[in-house]
Amino acid sequence: MPAPPQNLPVTHWHDIYPGIDPTIHYKNQTYQNKVVLVTGASRGIGEETATFYARAGASLALVARTTDALKLVQEKIVKEVPSARVEVFTADVCESKQVKDAVEGAVEKFGRLDIVVANAGRADPWTIPFIEMEADTWWKTVEINLRGVYNAAHFSVPYLKKTSGYFVIISAALAQYIRPFTSPYAVSKHACGRLNEFIALENPEVKSFSIHPGAIMTALVDSNPQLAHMVSETVQLPAATLLRLTSGREDWLSGKFVDARWDLDEVEKVWKAKILEIDGLVNRFSVPL
Repeated sequence: MPAPPQNLPVTHWHDIYPGIDPTIHYKNQTYQNKVVLVTGASRGIGEETATFYARAGASLALVARTTDALKLVQEKIVKEVPSARVEVFTADVCESKQVKDAVEGAVEKFGRLDIVVANAGRADPWTIPFIEMEADTWWKTVEINLRGVYNAAHFSVPYLKKTSGYFVIISAALAQYIRPFTSPYAVSKHACGRLNEFIALENPEVKSFSIHPGAIMTALVDSNPQLAHMVSETVQLPAATLLRLTSGREDWLSGKFVDARWDLDEVEKVWKAKILEIDGLVNRFSVPL
């Protein structure tokens, strides 16, 4: 019996496509009066996502470990969107108190919290089996990718419940399959998928998604140059996808895994009923019936 498919048979996109065109959100200022907190906001997916939300009218709380890098992102966003309110908070997502202070600082500044994007993460070189890795190195990757998301959720979800808000986990395709030498990354991303399900289950007022952003030129590829040939998506793809996911159009996907490459119009038209019927797109034990 073949293994169950780990992907939806829908059109896969590599850049912004009509179904997630952010222009309408920019024009309508969809996220005006909304507050968006992004971890790992000092570069890459986090920076681009924050920029997209600012263009759509949101106020931003940018979180990362490096203050100077955060301030550069802040300056770039304000230069492009002069009306944007952007605050920066220096925090290591593994440090509970620092994350608590960042979340509470954002609420103190803006008075509310509507969307949290848990983007901070790490990947090691995928070149050796786990028994040859330093044990502390293996665990540090798991800690950043899992505890970092947990900390963000733990301290932000109580505020998101008040606004019927959104929590988004930046995951990876490796949350759904295994590849040699990737265990700390894959294990942590898989665990985040289950955490995503618990966020939605225990807090029905909050919509929560775990999303694969695509194969993008990020720090992961910097650590694994052998993967450079696989890079096929733009950093704008996940940013535009999040504008749609948190707009209210896709609340039925709460608690589920989503791939930014999927054509969301096809997913809704062709697969929505089937996904809801079997509670699909979640972590599940496969039994060969």
